[in-house]
Amino acid sequence: MTTKSFKPKQITKKITSHLAERPLDVILNRFGLNAEDVERKTLEEIGQKYKITRERVRQIEENALSLIKKSPAFKAEQAFFDELKDVVKSLGSIVAETELLEHFAKDKLTQNHIHFHLTLSDYFTKHRENDHFKTRWSVDDKLAEDVHNSLHLLYKSLNDEDLVPETEMIEKFFDQMKEIANEYKDEEVAKRWLSISKSIGKNPLGEWGKADSQNVKTRGVKDYAFLVMRKHGSPMHFKEVADSISKTFGRKTHFATVHNELIKDKRFVLVGRGLYALSEWGYKTGIARDVIRDILEKEGPMSKDDIVDKVMKERYFKKNTILVNLLNTKYFKKDKKGLYSVA
Repeated sequence: MTTKSFKPKQITKKITSHLAERPLDVILNRFGLNAEDVERKTLEEIGQKYKITRERVRQIEENALSLIKKSPAFKAEQAFFDELKDVVKSLGSIVAETELLEHFAKDKLTQNHIHFHLTLSDYFTKHRENDHFKTRWSVDDKLAEDVHNSLHLLYKSLNDEDLVPETEMIEKFFDQMKEIANEYKDEEVAKRWLSISKSIGKNPLGEWGKADSQNVKTRGVKDYAFLVMRKHGSPMHFKEVADSISKTFGRKTHFATVHNELIKDKRFVLVGRGLYALSEWGYKTGIARDVIRDILEKEGPMSKDDIVDKVMKERYFKKNTILVNLLNTKYFKKDKKGLYSVA
């Protein structure tokens, strides 16, 4: 649909021109089609204006919509509705209402006219918002069902803490779609389908996961810290984390705030002076002696160099700190082969 041929306000005027004054006023108010007032009015609000019940307003609305659909003026504009259908199909045949309306226009009035046209034509099916999905429109019932089912399966395949890169998430989604026409095997279409879900979401770094996960629905400094550290891939000083949050998310963050938040959150491990790692990386908490003991209990007797190597992979201690602890015979002993074990 080209910009020149796309004139929804003119279409509305043509297909409602035969309505009587009150039915026309009800339609204009119900769908927010007045240029001076784009808010969609409730049945109660219109009923108060005319001093009639909300049920009577609903009857007037339904009758007016029926008259429009039966009118020669409506039938004369079928080319417009065909084009509208083609656009929806090109976007993936099932699209979240907000995204669909924004595709056509940025201003609320034009969006309301499009919403009115979608409501009128039998080409379009409106799926109301529920616990799992946003309000959406479709032009292919079978495809809509497949998308809904695939989104449910995709959600079930995710663990609570999963964060999946967008390209990988799209691949996982298409894997759930058993049969899909080639015209829909498109990255932008997949992203539109994913955005229909209220259960699956995307964090500020473009990684996907369960929408209610703290790694997706970021609520504060510690969540932003988790994302920047995960992206960094190795331990960071809390000052470095604060700077990275400010740079990545545009949120001015104080050093002390980051330090205070990280030290209380189990997702983070203090591995050195001001240096933090993520627990999921396998780093251990505790002083040097505790880390050495845990390693020896798990691995058995080890040489001094092997112990230093193992400990350094789990905590950022100075080498001398590790060696001094090994000399404490109260906790560790050394055999004739030079291997250390727990005393």
